[in-house]
Amino acid sequence: MIDTGTPRSVVGHTISGAIASSIVAGAINYNKYQKEEISKNDAIKETIKLTAQGAIATGSAITTVNAIGNGKMLHALGATLFGIAGIYITEKVSEKIKTQKLIEE
Repeated sequence: MIDTGTPRSVVGHTISGAIASSIVAGAINYNKYQKEEISKNDAIKETIKLTAQGAIATGSAITTVNAIGNGKMLHALGATLFGIAGIYITEKVSEKIKTQKLIEE
């Protein structure tokens, strides 16, 4: 077993991951918008997508570490796969929305 310390709060870290992701994605996309590389709507959509993906990745990572700390390697693998699937699904839904113009520009 690997000592990963006290089990971490999955919800708390997921929220932290969403906030951190929104700060980074927002700054990057605002810069792109200022340089007129993307529209305001695209900057907002991309920031929302990356915020969701950051939350999913962080929640998955914390759940994985908690499972490793408890010696539950199968649970750790499941948490990692859940994170990968969540990010993949978010990406595919975003692409689908863009191609079907479900969100007005």
